[in-house]
Amino acid sequence: MPSSSRIVDRALSGIERGKGISRATALSLVRAPLGDLLRGAEALRKRRSGGRVALCAIMNARSGLCGEDCAFCAQSSRRATGAPIYPMRGVKEILAASQRARAAGAARFGIVASGRAAAPGDLEIVCAAVKAIRRAGRIAPCASLGALDERAAGRLKRAGLSHYHHNLETSAGFFPSLCTTHRWADRVRTVRAARRAGLRACSGGIFGAGETWGDRVELALALRRLGVDSVPINFLMPVPGTPLAGARPLGAREALRIIALFRFILPLAEIRVAAGRGTVLGEGQGAIFAAGADAMMIGD
Repeated sequence: MPSSSRIVDRALSGIERGKGISRATALSLVRAPLGDLLRGAEALRKRRSGGRVALCAIMNARSGLCGEDCAFCAQSSRRATGAPIYPMRGVKEILAASQRARAAGAARFGIVASGRAAAPGDLEIVCAAVKAIRRAGRIAPCASLGALDERAAGRLKRAGLSHYHHNLETSAGFFPSLCTTHRWADRVRTVRAARRAGLRACSGGIFGAGETWGDRVELALALRRLGVDSVPINFLMPVPGTPLAGARPLGAREALRIIALFRFILPLAEIRVAAGRGTVLGEGQGAIFAAGADAMMIGD
């Protein structure tokens, strides 16, 4: 059996030749020494983006009263979490938030809304806000509005939307442990609808919810098959009142291994570290770049 360092080097060599790593190779990387894995992931990051780091920010434009039962989420109407509740914000408020994000250094601004899918009136507001952000310039508008069909995605594209965000969250096999009110396949359908409409796809997952390394590898491979452009990596922050309130946060070394693994499986995508970064990594957050990340979320 080849040594762990040789497994990393062989994976790197295959990627350099334009070959994606296999599921078996990905699982072998899970067992590689962390130092070797980080060395390879950092080399892939430098090859893709050099020293550049892409920053994005979001606005929680509609909050609470979601009818879904996602086990990690504070905004479900099925949980008593004390999360804020308010309807879709207006165009002027969304535009002002986008300009604050630009002043903070973000290149992309996401309009995020709770709920299974956007109501027609909310979609109108978001389209108008996207147009206003485009007119103001200097930051690219994105959106995360839940389930989406190709017609709605086309409207957002014509308004000037850049990316559509919709996480797969985890593997198909583990997804029912996180949500029972819709299917993993529904999420895949939304990502495909966004891509067919000409939008760039932003899709990733949440880690530390009880999934296995096999689930993590399966998620990354699914995202690769979908051809997503940006992959948000979120670490679970247990919220009181949710089914995962008692979950133990991941350790820093495990979090870095997850980032590096996704860089190997998705060498051409942005690897964007988002929720839970401070909780899991604390003062060592800068290590995400050594692990292969080349993007991060700031702000709200």
